[in-house]
Amino acid sequence: MPGVTHDEAPLLADLMPWSVAPLRPGRGWPMGPDAASLKARWDALVRARGDDREALFRPTRARTLHTAVTQLPGHRGGTGRLARESGPCPEPVRILHGPYDEQWLIPDHRLLDVARPELWRVAGEGQLFAVEQGYVPGAAGPAVLVTGVLPDGRSPAGRPGRIRPLFRRPGGLEPNVAPGLLAHLSDVLGGEVTARDVLAWVLAAGTGSAAGCRVPLPRDADVWARGVELGGRLLRLHLRGDGERPKLPGGRRPYVRAPLPARPTALSYDAEEELLLVGDEGVISPVPKEAWEYEVSGVRVVERWFALRTEAAEAGTLEAIRPTTWPQTWTSELLELITVLALTAELGHEREQLTASLDSTATTTATTTATITGDELRRAGVLPVPDTARRPASVLDHREEGPDGQFALL
Repeated sequence: MPGVTHDEAPLLADLMPWSVAPLRPGRGWPMGPDAASLKARWDALVRARGDDREALFRPTRARTLHTAVTQLPGHRGGTGRLARESGPCPEPVRILHGPYDEQWLIPDHRLLDVARPELWRVAGEGQLFAVEQGYVPGAAGPAVLVTGVLPDGRSPAGRPGRIRPLFRRPGGLEPNVAPGLLAHLSDVLGGEVTARDVLAWVLAAGTGSAAGCRVPLPRDADVWARGVELGGRLLRLHLRGDGERPKLPGGRRPYVRAPLPARPTALSYDAEEELLLVGDEGVISPVPKEAWEYEVSGVRVVERWFALRTEAAEAGTLEAIRPTTWPQTWTSELLELITVLALTAELGHEREQLTASLDSTATTTATTTATITGDELRRAGVLPVPDTARRPASVLDHREEGPDGQFALL
């Protein structure tokens, strides 16, 4: 009898059932790669009066200068009408804008068309977010990325994926996994399985499909352990070392061989010499070809990262307020990005070997029990997932300021 195919593997949507759609900011200027520029944009907005302020703000049907909204959970942004706002800019926070690109965002609900407050309520220490990437047939790259900061959920190409918090409550409480899944996996594999183990396995073995990310689950404890260990290494790279800066082995690291120009406008690559050419004069080396060519949803990550910092903005808009020269912090972030992508690409070979071992186990087994299928999970009562597991948990145990300083009734 043939082995189990990956098309029969359960969907991530069933294994981590609570998900949230991507944020919809509605305007570009509250987000950017430079926190100081965001504060300058805010100052320019509140200095403007009347029609000038409205033009700078860029109103939509969801947000105008007179829209009344609640505070973003966990942040002290204003709730008064923006038309009469004159205070300082709320302190920008880190956010993941698409794959591997941490930028900054002004955490003010009045600036964001659809901010997804349910995500902000569970963000913070102990939380991780799995972000499904847009599926592009035939495109290379991971099906899922993980971040410890709030993601906006955007994919560089294709249909935006869903954001799946690892935990349903603040502080790393109540795993966002199908009820009964951890117990079933622990029983089948003969050892305790945690929510973080499941997330690590997803990074190691998850594959993209038109239906969403599929996750083959092995019955072999050794295969599972190997995948969880590999996924743990991928997870640390997604988290930029998880407290320890990632490094290439053997002391081989990219560095600036020639200073980057003040205003670089082009990026190119010399594969033979492993040189990243920034503008007319800047040179970073060594840059492994695998880092330069690394793609997510069919888009090269390094090129996209650079374009988001150098593309021209419309004159007279708040987006046009940006650094006049290339900041040193961007150089450091670029060097770290190259390192992360190079190391991730190296682990790609181990992912291929893991997939091959799953296929080999399935095709050489005389039964269909080499992997845990969706049918088995249904027989075990894990699937279908109850509707309550697909909705956010009630975490409203504190007061959140509503429009114009009124406190919301929770």
